[in-house]
Amino acid sequence: MNVCLSYTPEPLPSKHPFFISNSRFRFGSQEALFLLTKCTDFNQLKLIHAKIIRHGLSSDQLVVRKLLELCSSNGNLDYATLFFHQLRSPHVFTWNLMIRALTNNGRSHQALLLYNLMICKGFSPDKFTFPFVIKACLASFDVKKGKEVQGFAVKTGFFRDMFVQNTLMDLYFKCGDLDEGRQVFEKMPVRSVVSWTTMIAGLAGCGDLDAARAVFEQMPTRNVVSWTAMINAYVRNQQPEEAFELFWKMQLDNVRPNEFTLVSLLQACRQLESLKLGSWIHDFALKNGFKFGVFLGTALIDMYSKCGSLEDARKVFDQMQVKNLATWNAMITSLGVHGHGEEALALFAEMKKENVQPDAVTFVGVLCACVHTNNVNDGYRYFHYMTERYGITPILEHYTCMIELYKRAEMDDEVQQLLNSMPEGMYENMAAALLGPSISEGVDITEKIDHHHGKESDCWEVMTSNFPQYQPQFFKWDVG
Repeated sequence: MNVCLSYTPEPLPSKHPFFISNSRFRFGSQEALFLLTKCTDFNQLKLIHAKIIRHGLSSDQLVVRKLLELCSSNGNLDYATLFFHQLRSPHVFTWNLMIRALTNNGRSHQALLLYNLMICKGFSPDKFTFPFVIKACLASFDVKKGKEVQGFAVKTGFFRDMFVQNTLMDLYFKCGDLDEGRQVFEKMPVRSVVSWTTMIAGLAGCGDLDAARAVFEQMPTRNVVSWTAMINAYVRNQQPEEAFELFWKMQLDNVRPNEFTLVSLLQACRQLESLKLGSWIHDFALKNGFKFGVFLGTALIDMYSKCGSLEDARKVFDQMQVKNLATWNAMITSLGVHGHGEEALALFAEMKKENVQPDAVTFVGVLCACVHTNNVNDGYRYFHYMTERYGITPILEHYTCMIELYKRAEMDDEVQQLLNSMPEGMYENMAAALLGPSISEGVDITEKIDHHHGKESDCWEVMTSNFPQYQPQFFKWDVG
């Protein structure tokens, strides 16, 4: 089916230097590329595209690629897709660009369909096509399609490419297919540091730490990424002592750690609940010139808060020049669970002034702060503000905090109304949801809820156990 893109350009600004009408002015590919380079918004991009169409440059591959890159980087993939399907004979590079753009923008299924179309139309892939398509398979968690792509890569002779092999190995491990991942690695005639590290991260991700360590010890050469992958594997599997033991060996090998190494070690300190060790890592970072960006700074806040030094956590927070949502969530929750509810709510107000969009995790922290201040009115207000202002659907942890507030205020009717308003299935799971806020005596709602009577409120555990996106950024292995 032919896709037709119709566009009537808006009147061109008469004094805009890019669009001056002059019959003697030649508009070729260089001029089009210049305009696209200077493009600042989607409306301007459409004006330039109209000019490209009028001057017959729609088949110029360099112009096409630049236009598609701009569309994908600005999130205008529908427009890019329409334009792409108008092209008569896209170069393989252009096919690759579109497949990659779709995958990177959360449209992996469309990326795989585009790859199928590419093959059906007789266009020959190159060595760059396969890694992009394999990444789309990973994003779709489609191992079956990955094996099909592997077979075609073997048939076309591109399976020998190391980057194709590394990407394929990454797919199998991350999808839990340990045997296929091992086979790819074992059949590789030549292995790079990336190949070895992919194998280590893959084995560790599948829970086989002993095998991962054995591979690590067999590596002919190691870099900071390899060391960090193994350290992180221990931390993720709750083996902080082994993580630090490996870090000392890393130091003896004179390998300088990176930001992700330190973040993993701070997580290990958190598991050990060792403020002394965490402070040492902080000092190590300062002495070695590390900048306290979003990842490292948030990990420090997390460590100090969990290890009992709220003052140090707040110092790090106040010194950070750049903060993301996880940073604000960490500090708000830290204040709330340590009994500084009013300060936590004040920080939430400051966060809104900074135009940082809160999420479900933020409001767990806010409602925990209300629990610790016994402020049922603020809790009620924030609970409804969350849904009405931000459209966030309440989850178990939000209901948990509200029930705790109502029970403390002996508002039995409100508790029952809230329970009745919960989605189907959530009520039955309420007992499991009551990981933190206690349920007071004297309110006979259900045996499941009353079972939690008298337990201490620990919103911190709710946050860190149930919201992996809240956790400070772990090292995450990706082949490229």
